[in-house]
Amino acid sequence: MHNIQNATNAAGLQNQIKVSTSVSTGVLGVSYPPSAGAFTSDALNFLQPIVGFLSSTGAPLLANIFPYFSYIGNPSQIAIEYALFMSPGPVVTDGQLQYQNLFDAILDAFYSALEKVGAGGVRVVVSESGWPSDGGQAASPENVQTYVQNLIGHVRKGTPKRPGNIEAYIFAMFDEDKKQPQGTENHYGIFHPNKQPKYNLNFY
Repeated sequence: MHNIQNATNAAGLQNQIKVSTSVSTGVLGVSYPPSAGAFTSDALNFLQPIVGFLSSTGAPLLANIFPYFSYIGNPSQIAIEYALFMSPGPVVTDGQLQYQNLFDAILDAFYSALEKVGAGGVRVVVSESGWPSDGGQAASPENVQTYVQNLIGHVRKGTPKRPGNIEAYIFAMFDEDKKQPQGTENHYGIFHPNKQPKYNLNFY
């Protein structure tokens, strides 16, 4: 990251190109409640210098956030409506903050973890988020359309901890039909491998 930053500096592009890296929710040792969010000690060995670099350059941390995995990992405690942005009201109360969807709770756990390591000023960009349409529990065309459409509508609102726009990217453009082993990871695409749309989306 330092070498790439030096190269962008040398090219005079440091104000146009931000150097960062992506992490999964696996770096969070604690994610519930969101205010208790903290990185694992193993992850922190790598992340402490990384977030220091991000703080100094003004670059965001990229986080891949998939409520699907949290849901299937604990379906008895997590309602699918909470994972799909469909809860009619708050599900989790964390101090003064109330959470109506799992996406916000995970994202705010990242912000809490960053604050605990002195990097509260680092912005989080959601570099991947999606839901599978096949290959596993709760993986269906209806659920993926619900999740992605609701995600598009939600990102303008921000999270309870950080109101405002969320920069987020949908995973993925196409199904990865050749990926092995076969499972849910083959079925995240908006489009089938033959370029036909799997479902309709409104980017309003």
